[in-house]
Amino acid sequence: MFWESLYQMQSKLDQYIEQQHDLEKSGYVESKILALLVELGELANETRCFKFWSTKGPSAPSVIQEEYVDGVHFLLSLGLDLGFRYTHQEEGNRPMTQTEAFLEVYSRVEVFRHERTKENYEALFHAYVTLGRTLGITAEDLKEAYINKNEVNFKRQDQGY
Repeated sequence: MFWESLYQMQSKLDQYIEQQHDLEKSGYVESKILALLVELGELANETRCFKFWSTKGPSAPSVIQEEYVDGVHFLLSLGLDLGFRYTHQEEGNRPMTQTEAFLEVYSRVEVFRHERTKENYEALFHAYVTLGRTLGITAEDLKEAYINKNEVNFKRQDQGY
């Protein structure tokens, strides 16, 4: 699949951010985990899948894709920091609602936070990919959205984001 090319792009972005802000490499795992959780919440808010009390629909697919790929950035960055790589796994999951998929990712983040193993990283990443499928995000959508957002993130660094 295309994961290795995304890891390479993320590595360049991480290095650029480290240089721009004079940061030590790999010193921000806890912050990246929290950032992933924040991005996950922002994504859930855009989908509105849990808002049973509201009749307002979800945001546009492009907005949901952009929020989704923000989480991918942090997952890739965490893998780089800890020396882990996600490789595509067979689907094999039971069908889930979007709400169930979000809760599964939150659960996997917490497990990973406490036990930073390769297996827990892969399970977290797989849960995130599964969430993407429940949102209708294809592999091609993910790759294209990641590339676009990566360019935006470089520009933001240049603008003092």
